[in-house]
Amino acid sequence: MTDNNENKVLNVPHLRFPKFSGEWEICKVSELLDFYSTNSLSWEQLEYGEKAMMNLHYGLIHVGLPTMVDLRRDKLPNVKEGNMPKNFELCKEGDVAFADASEDTNEVAKVIELFNLDNKDIVCGLHTIHGRDNKNKTIVGFKGYAFSSSAFHNQIRRIAQGTKIYSISTKNFSECFIGIPSKVEQTKIATLLRLIDERIATQNKIIEKLESLIKGIAHLVAGMGKPNIRIAECLECTSSTLQESEVSDLGTYPVYGANGIVGYLDSYNTSDEAIYIVKDGSGVGSVIYVKGRCSATGTLNILTAKQDYSLQFLYYLLRVFNYDPYKTGMAIPHIYFKDYGKAKIFCPPYAGQLRYAQMLDAIDTKLLTEQKFLISLNCQKQYLLRQMFI
Repeated sequence: MTDNNENKVLNVPHLRFPKFSGEWEICKVSELLDFYSTNSLSWEQLEYGEKAMMNLHYGLIHVGLPTMVDLRRDKLPNVKEGNMPKNFELCKEGDVAFADASEDTNEVAKVIELFNLDNKDIVCGLHTIHGRDNKNKTIVGFKGYAFSSSAFHNQIRRIAQGTKIYSISTKNFSECFIGIPSKVEQTKIATLLRLIDERIATQNKIIEKLESLIKGIAHLVAGMGKPNIRIAECLECTSSTLQESEVSDLGTYPVYGANGIVGYLDSYNTSDEAIYIVKDGSGVGSVIYVKGRCSATGTLNILTAKQDYSLQFLYYLLRVFNYDPYKTGMAIPHIYFKDYGKAKIFCPPYAGQLRYAQMLDAIDTKLLTEQKFLISLNCQKQYLLRQMFI
């Protein structure tokens, strides 16, 4: 909402297309949407295939689907034979579906809008809220963005209930407010945001192809010759005792954990280049190539190259190395260098190692550039979701 010259609060967003000046309508969600029952089918009752009815699981709203779902390109699982829900409401284009639970208050009521059904039958499933604008106040393509806006989610955070898992009910969710402009203005807003989403989808495909190219070349190089040397003959392994609790938000040098940078310190345990490898947990075997002063936490082992071996080349080989035969532990998997270090890999002469490493590094540099651009696109979208809605 914005103040005018008379300090009157106007129902308009901070950022607006030219030529639009009227105030927006503010209404309760219950005044905009009618709600329909959803099923409770689990992932075990779903499968990807070509069967008639598709099912929208809340997990796909959290991860996997864009704000505007277009079934000409987006995939949903089908209901397995014998698991058809008894009572259901088929979705229509323009319907919205919200995830009613999440471990993060920012993700409660995360929404998708069914933009194009491609003549397919869809029902809303486990932990979803299915809503429809039967009053025809909105265009197809606007609601998904309006319900993704900061203005709306600020309200959700206040009503979400729970400790470890946060949730909302249709009853308290219905009492939230949403801003609605004219349909002409809705169309302008929705078109802009959908174009950004389409560019984000394209950018994700570019990144996926570059990642696939790196992996493919690394696999090709790894299989070019007969394994001729053990990993432990190429690399030395040291451990870190640094705990994440010792890490600060401020400091000169980055500290890496299993999921990347976890903080900073004014000291370091790596001064040049190294491979950090996750030695336990769900990401076991994941590797990070670092260069310069930094540190690793105790969840990582630190690998450095012996003389006449390219560490960067070995990093790319370890990215595609199969660690499964060397994993131990049931609940928490673990790998030991003393075990996988005995495995043999193919290693060409030093000049060949450098050549392959330079080639893969060039692709990796391109990948990093594309990833940064993707971050920029997502930041643009989030900025517009903060500024263009009330």
